[in-house]
Amino acid sequence: MYFYENLLFRNNSILNRIKNPSLFSSRISYFVMKKLPLLVLLFCVTIGNSQNILSPSQKVSLTFSLSKEGKPTYFVNYKNQSIVKESTLAILLKGLPALDANFRIDSIGQKKVNETWQPVLGEQSNIKNNYNEMKVALSQQSTNRKINIVFRVFDEGVAFRYDFPKQRNLDYFIISDEKTQFNLTGNHKTFWLPGDFDSQEYPYTESKLSEINTDNIDKNNGIGLKSIAGKFVIQSPLMMKSAEGVYINIFEAAVVNYPVMHLDLVPEAFQLTSHLVPNAIGDKAYLQTPCVSPWRTIMVSDDARDIVGSKMILNLNEPCKIKDVSFIKPMKFVGVWWEMHVGKSTWDYAGSQNAQNAADGKLKPSGKHGATTENTKRYIDFAAKNGFDGVLVEGWNTGWEDWFGNWKENVFDFVTPYPDYNLKEVNDYAKSKGVKMIMHNETSASVANYERHLDRAFNLMKEYGYPAVKTGYVGRIIPRGEFHDGQTMVNHFNYVAQRAADYQLMVDSHESSRPTGYSRTYPNYVAAEAARGNEFNAWSVGNPPMHETILPFTRLLGGPMDYTPGIFEIKMSYYDKTKTEQVHTTLAKQLALYLTMYSPVQMAADLPENYERYPDAFQFIKDVAVDWQDSKYLEAEPGDYLTVARKEKNGERWFLGAITDENARDTEIKLDFLSPNKKYKAIIYKDGTDADWKNNPKSYQIKAIQVTFKSKIKLHLANGGGTAISFQPIN
Repeated sequence: MYFYENLLFRNNSILNRIKNPSLFSSRISYFVMKKLPLLVLLFCVTIGNSQNILSPSQKVSLTFSLSKEGKPTYFVNYKNQSIVKESTLAILLKGLPALDANFRIDSIGQKKVNETWQPVLGEQSNIKNNYNEMKVALSQQSTNRKINIVFRVFDEGVAFRYDFPKQRNLDYFIISDEKTQFNLTGNHKTFWLPGDFDSQEYPYTESKLSEINTDNIDKNNGIGLKSIAGKFVIQSPLMMKSAEGVYINIFEAAVVNYPVMHLDLVPEAFQLTSHLVPNAIGDKAYLQTPCVSPWRTIMVSDDARDIVGSKMILNLNEPCKIKDVSFIKPMKFVGVWWEMHVGKSTWDYAGSQNAQNAADGKLKPSGKHGATTENTKRYIDFAAKNGFDGVLVEGWNTGWEDWFGNWKENVFDFVTPYPDYNLKEVNDYAKSKGVKMIMHNETSASVANYERHLDRAFNLMKEYGYPAVKTGYVGRIIPRGEFHDGQTMVNHFNYVAQRAADYQLMVDSHESSRPTGYSRTYPNYVAAEAARGNEFNAWSVGNPPMHETILPFTRLLGGPMDYTPGIFEIKMSYYDKTKTEQVHTTLAKQLALYLTMYSPVQMAADLPENYERYPDAFQFIKDVAVDWQDSKYLEAEPGDYLTVARKEKNGERWFLGAITDENARDTEIKLDFLSPNKKYKAIIYKDGTDADWKNNPKSYQIKAIQVTFKSKIKLHLANGGGTAISFQPIN
């Protein structure tokens, strides 16, 4: 129920004395906080067609109004600073008049929410959800169609969505476009990706808004096309910083049965407009009332830690829909994976044999196949010896040699192993060692084929006791013409998580659309890639040193990322002297990534033999937890650095990770997050004095000291470097 519905319409004698309502509307945050303390308790003020709503702390305000033409508009202030200027809200319908103007306000509903909920897995065991809500019910006078716009104002920002109620004049309908504007107030510094509807696997570009030009992006790897009227398409989330030091992030939450939102940019006007990903025939979304759009979100703070630590995106999603969540558990694992990326082995069994030989069933082993029974047993032994929960195996099943540029729809059946991989023998061996196997289903982006085989694939996993599956969607989508970010694929990714829950399986998706908090609703959707991961360092120009300092402010706001950290053999010339590729971090930073790149399923991605050559550094990966009681973001600046401390769930140990970009950094960290009246052994894994991500990446030092919550630790991070610390209570 809306507890204060129309309250101010019925009791606004004070407001009637205001001579200039428009001026009052534009200065409402200041006036309410300083001059009308009684109205602060109501958090929402009405002046004519203008409705103002405040955050619980009153730092953030949003004002909604109708223009003279009946167009819905809004603007956002933060601490009396304009963040988003007056911007319009509109939905365009295929074959029907647009829902963009000629509206009247039917009613205003308001409510407060202040609750705490517990995620199954997460960065903290309790998440606070505190916001003020305003629901504006609108009628379009020319069509008598109705639409509600729901606003929620949190201390870290605002969110709003379109709500289409059940009605006679609007049942089934097609959205041809959404015109949600974000009119910014300045030429902010931005961290952006080009608008590629099939991939987020780009390094971020840092530039001013006015300098964004997607024409400069490699078109072989993405769209990178200049749109009409001088607009450019970029992806959300978009992280920005104003000249005044205010951090702004534009994103979305709860993308369900709807396409992903990209952004059209008019650089010289600092204007952003929603750009929905189309399907094969150009439509954006097929809907039936009652239904809702995803939440459009604007995070804002003058402290970057508020952005990176925000749980607003999760809070905007529906609560968990899985009754029995006992099967959802954190995991650390190793796997037959990195050796294919560095060229030691191959995914396919037959090597260079052609598709005709594959079709004729005349496969002969190439001698380089990675997913063999014996090689997998070697990984199982390593996992058991070092206390890891699982082993992932890629390339175990037939089809890899018959996959050519997404020409073929039925590449994989997800149940038939190669001749040199004995499913039963491998799983029996893993069980005898107390290790779980993690399934891999590469779909080759043939989505219809995967859905046809999905239940058979999941039945196989249950037969052998697999707890989780890593899915892959490399290539252009089949059915052809669809995009990874379109409504059809969003529904597919969510459906796989839902169906996996029926089988009590966890899902880690790669090459999917980027998450928007759906892991709250289906927490078995434990992780996703959906960004440029660590593997790009093995065979491309790689990820620049600042890459990992940006992802927590963008990709990770929507959910855990499977970044596959833990690479110790940094330079690819170790495997082939002709190679120049390398990981763009120090070894110590690879350890710190286990803290800064949150995921409840973490891979020790390097080869077992590489870890065996650095057992002292490997100890941190063995020790570090992956599910957390609490997390404290201690330092943060997008594109520059990040420091976070986390306390393990059901334990007393704390862990800290600090990373920097290409620049060395010195800092001092207070340890006041530690428990009082306890002493801790701090084991510090840090860059060596001569460490450098490019010239000397494997230089590291380890030392142990005794600390308490009153202590401070000075850290030196090398160029592209990091520090990882474990804090173990001293009994």
